[in-house]
Amino acid sequence: MLARVFFLAFLALVFHPQACAQDVRIGVLGLFHPRQLTLQATRREAVIVQASGQTFVLEPGSRAAASFHVSSDTLLLDSGGHVLRTTEIHAASRNGAAVSFLLSVPGKIVRSYYGTLVVKASRGEVVPIITMDLEIAVASTVAAESTPGTPPEAMKAQAVVARSYFVAGGGRHRDFDFCDLTHCQFLREPPAQESSAARATHETRGIVLTFQEKPFAPMFSRSCGGRTRTPVEVGLPGSAYPYFSVFCGFCHKSPYRWTRRLSSDDAALLLGQGESGRLAVDRRLGWNAIPSNNFTSHEEGGEVVLEGAGQGHGIGLCQHGAKALAEEGSSFRQILNHYFPNTVLMQFGESVAGPIAYF
Repeated sequence: MLARVFFLAFLALVFHPQACAQDVRIGVLGLFHPRQLTLQATRREAVIVQASGQTFVLEPGSRAAASFHVSSDTLLLDSGGHVLRTTEIHAASRNGAAVSFLLSVPGKIVRSYYGTLVVKASRGEVVPIITMDLEIAVASTVAAESTPGTPPEAMKAQAVVARSYFVAGGGRHRDFDFCDLTHCQFLREPPAQESSAARATHETRGIVLTFQEKPFAPMFSRSCGGRTRTPVEVGLPGSAYPYFSVFCGFCHKSPYRWTRRLSSDDAALLLGQGESGRLAVDRRLGWNAIPSNNFTSHEEGGEVVLEGAGQGHGIGLCQHGAKALAEEGSSFRQILNHYFPNTVLMQFGESVAGPIAYF
């Protein structure tokens, strides 16, 4: 934890706002549906907490903390025994800029972040929203979405996909741009300085996928099963980019295979409903109940047996396939061109068909 805290200072330098002209607002820790949160400063600098015209200071390195409890649709802020009822809480550095801090759900999890914080109450829960630099968000997402041993070029491809999604994929939430769950993209703590996720982000900084000269929000999944799918094939609406079904050599030769047994009621909810049906069953039975939409079915012993391949919706970038292509020597540009045909990589509005000099 201490190493990550000190690395936040590095992030502020490497992923400086001049390197990317956009911040993103991310709702975090929603998985835990918290009714209470605790905020602490790190060893680096003070955190200034403001609510209802009052200011509280959490000094660096101290054990002082501010706790937020939900009460109906308002918040109770407790800082050093001083309790204040409020509707919204803000936390930042002394000059109102990004700051490193620790945010915890007591008894469950502690995470470090770098940005500015707004805390609200909604539907009986405490809702923390962090505004952070785009590149920090990308690095955090790449670290969370990638598996150990992923080659550098596949990590770079993931970084471009994550950045493109942040640039073009907002608007799915009322109070913030993105969540930190698979509904948007996984996001955890910023990765360590020496990590491949941090390097991949830095070495592709600013690069996004575009179609018809506009960034779009690309989709990705763990394993496609041998061929990627289009949104129409899984019952999803179209998007700015017309996805193509792409052959994936690795998943064709070495598919992730699975078998599941369902009751007739759950099968009725799934079959013929595409991605929405799969997610409905996953919500009922668990998030790996039906790994993908690529399956066949038959009845056996009063149940429905599914035999399938792949993990996820199978649209866009296939992470297993990208890893294999990178291991064979493909660059991140070649990987992205394979899974997203007819797209162009742009550097904040400028085409980057060739290598970028400062990389």
